[in-house]
Amino acid sequence: MAPIRLTTVAAAMVVLLTGVLVYQTWTQHQRQALLEAAHATSLTPPLEPMRVFHLGHSLVGRDMPAMLEQLAGPGHTHASQLGWGTSLREHWYPDQPVNGFEQENDHDHFRPARDAVGSGEYDAVILTEMVELRDAIRYHDSPTYKHIWADLARAASPDTRVYLYETWHRLDDPDGWLDRLDQDFDALWRGELLAGDITASGTERATRIIPAGQVMAEFVRAIESQGGVGNIGDRTALFARDANGEQDMIHLSDPGKYLVALTHYAVLYKRSPLGLPAQLSRADGLPADAPSPEAARLMQEIVWRVVRRLPETGVGS
Repeated sequence: MAPIRLTTVAAAMVVLLTGVLVYQTWTQHQRQALLEAAHATSLTPPLEPMRVFHLGHSLVGRDMPAMLEQLAGPGHTHASQLGWGTSLREHWYPDQPVNGFEQENDHDHFRPARDAVGSGEYDAVILTEMVELRDAIRYHDSPTYKHIWADLARAASPDTRVYLYETWHRLDDPDGWLDRLDQDFDALWRGELLAGDITASGTERATRIIPAGQVMAEFVRAIESQGGVGNIGDRTALFARDANGEQDMIHLSDPGKYLVALTHYAVLYKRSPLGLPAQLSRADGLPADAPSPEAARLMQEIVWRVVRRLPETGVGS
């Protein structure tokens, strides 16, 4: 009798596992269909300078929004709430401490996030999740809180557009910096954060993405295949160094911030960044270290190519 019972149990387990696999496959197909439906239509370019709110951490910082403001020209304004490595969940609760809150928000562009996003006063709300993204999803319920913030913005104004800023991981990530950028975009940024919001709220007014990580990956592959372009020799030139010349593995140099600001500009305004100035100022008014003309031109070309290729940006081809 024992062999018969074991055979029966084994057969039941096979049936159960088959059912789980079928369900997972169906769920993946359903999510893919929702994503395609949500991003099938491009967004219309804004007719006026934009008012933008940035929510996030040091990968937003002060300089990149200031550079974006210069690229966009007179009338573009921004506000922000930042922290050190802060998740969207941590930002949601104003009575809970946020690491680096006082330091990161000690400037004229600070505005409390719940008040800002719920005001309906912004043309675009840009949400930035913490790094490491796997931990944000596993321990900080990232899809849920991304959806909560997006819903707050959408409820406050019928005209506010919500964007998710795709960032990157450490240069020394054990799984490979470029490999993570390649893998995470579909699996995590689209498959978890964008899909989770669409599943909860439907395809109308779906969150769009600012694909800074995808732009960086394509730019790095282009310059490294040529042995460098202008004053950008390899990927490390996009990242900061401290006073002793030690490489920062996550925070950007001025040229890196410029590349990310170009990506924000192209997605928000639905305009080509070709021909925009390369010499900008930091948030403190001092001149930023600019990419050389040939490097800046390549940055602008790649930004425009990537944002038009990805339907999730809303730019369109």
